[in-house]
Amino acid sequence: MISKKLIDLGVLALRQRNSRGTFKPHVSIRFRDNEGDLRTFSIDTTRSPGKHPQPDAYLITHAHSDHHGKSAMLSPRAVCTDKTATALEIRHDKKYVGNTCSLGDEIEIGGTKVRTYPTEHTAGAAAFFWENDVGTRILVTGDVKDASKLPPCDVLITEANYGDPGDPSCHFADDLESMKCALFESGPVAFGAYEFGKAQRAVELMRGFGYNGAIRMEARTRALTRSMLEDAGELAGLDSGGDDEVFVVAPWDLDKLPWNVKKYVLSCRADYPYPIIKISDHLDACGLEAMVRKLNPEVTLVYHPGGHRPSKFSKHLNSIGIDSISIDQIGNVLSNEYI
Repeated sequence: MISKKLIDLGVLALRQRNSRGTFKPHVSIRFRDNEGDLRTFSIDTTRSPGKHPQPDAYLITHAHSDHHGKSAMLSPRAVCTDKTATALEIRHDKKYVGNTCSLGDEIEIGGTKVRTYPTEHTAGAAAFFWENDVGTRILVTGDVKDASKLPPCDVLITEANYGDPGDPSCHFADDLESMKCALFESGPVAFGAYEFGKAQRAVELMRGFGYNGAIRMEARTRALTRSMLEDAGELAGLDSGGDDEVFVVAPWDLDKLPWNVKKYVLSCRADYPYPIIKISDHLDACGLEAMVRKLNPEVTLVYHPGGHRPSKFSKHLNSIGIDSISIDQIGNVLSNEYI
């Protein structure tokens, strides 16, 4: 049984219930450190009220809202990269009160040495890696765009945003050529991209294509882009004054731009009323499988996102001989003291 295999590796995966008695979309990992002390790391979770026992760390992999940094950033036990902390502060107008590190750093959390690795999902997005008392190598990835720098592990805790191999929408490749052609068409052009993550990727790609002009954005997207990128180039407000302006706005704000602006959405989703250019911040189903094969864990725990995809990806891994469980199969529950 795979859950027993996890326990044999010195790892206990736990879930939390909310006040309604249903499960939160979170997972926590309990293990013993090198001194034999029991530790709990909560991964991409909301913060427990301070009057209740706290985990040893709230690991925040990146600053997207479905990874709950808005809540966890208020705990002194939060841990994330400096760029993730900055993004959380800009996005939520709150002070980050936890601990920060740079990508590649090794930090100590309650006697456990934890190293961070880049996943390239967003600027500052980090995977966390540590060993327990019996030498089990544990890796938490968060969302992943590029797994090339992640280390081999024994227990992999990862995502399945596009992890359903039977869903055609979970198979894609970035269409860089279409984006480049759209960028250099005559006349103004706008790309729909979320303010954090996709907007910065769009700027990096455009600069890489050789576009050196101004890129127009709303204020918070500009602040995030300037903070996240080393050299974002000229960024300006949304007021247009030229014939060949370039805009990056949220997909739902494209219709607020003038009628003569050509509009595209950078996404692998097909439910927008504008032409789609496939640019993703995630690995697709084949990429996720290749990542797991490369990291070669004894057990893979799929914890994100909500819905059926963690289960679909986990079942696929088991079908090809890779031991895996998904979050919905975890029966261990943290004490109600944690609610």
